[in-house]
Amino acid sequence: MAYYASTEERIRLIAGLRALARFLEDHADVPAPQYADVLIFPPDGADDEMRAEIDKIAAGIGSDAIEESPVHGHYVASRSFGPVEYRAVAIPHAARRNSNAERW
Repeated sequence: MAYYASTEERIRLIAGLRALARFLEDHADVPAPQYADVLIFPPDGADDEMRAEIDKIAAGIGSDAIEESPVHGHYVASRSFGPVEYRAVAIPHAARRNSNAERW
C-alpha cells in the first residue's frame, strides 16, 4: 500500500483538486460525477498498527473510526464535504488474503 504524500506531493494534489474544480465549473458541457471519494490508506503494518493509524486520522478529521463491514473487516474513518468524501481505510491482512483467494 502507498504511503502518505510528501509535502510537495500534497501541494500538487491540492492544486490538482482546485484545478479540477475550476475546470468543471468553467466547462458546464463536461459531465461531472455526482460524488467523489478521496481515499487514504495507512502504511502497511500489523492490523493493530493500521487500526491505530485510522484512529489517529479519525481524531484529526473529527470523526469516529468504525468497523465498516463484518465480512471484509475494513476499519474506516471518513468526513464528508458535501458530495466529496475523505476516507481513511485500513484493510486487515485476513481480508486481503480472502480477497486474493476469491480472485483465483
